[in-house]
Amino acid sequence: QVQLVESGGGLVQAEGSLRLSCAASGLTFSTSAMGWFRQAPGKEREFVSAITWSGFNTYYSKSVKGRFTISRDNAKNTVYLQMNSLKPEDTAVYFCAATADWRTGPESAHEYTYWGQGTQVTVSS
Repeated sequence: QVQLVESGGGLVQAEGSLRLSCAASGLTFSTSAMGWFRQAPGKEREFVSAITWSGFNTYYSKSVKGRFTISRDNAKNTVYLQMNSLKPEDTAVYFCAATADWRTGPESAHEYTYWGQGTQVTVSS
C-alpha cells in the first residue's frame, strides 16, 4: 500500500519560512517523480513544484519560483519543500504527489497516481 505522509506545516508570519516533508512508502521512491500542489479554500488545486526521480530537474510555478526549493533524499524516501519569504497568499493545504513519470509534464494533477493527505500552511500578515 502506497503512503505519502506530509509534515512540517503550521502557522508562520509573512516573510517567514517553513520546510515541508513528504515521506513515501510502498512505492519505488527512487524512480518516482514527485510533485507538490496546494489548495486554498474555494480554489482549485494548483501546481507548486516538482522534481524528477534523480533530482536533476526541478520545476516551479511562477508564483513560488525564487522563494521555494524542492529537493529529495532517495535514501530516506523523502521529498522536501523549503518555503522562504512566505506570503499570506501562500496559505493553503499542501499536498505531495507521486508518479512513475510524467506523460506531458509535471504541472497537471492528472499526471500523478498517488497523493498524500495534505498539511496546512497558514501565513499571517
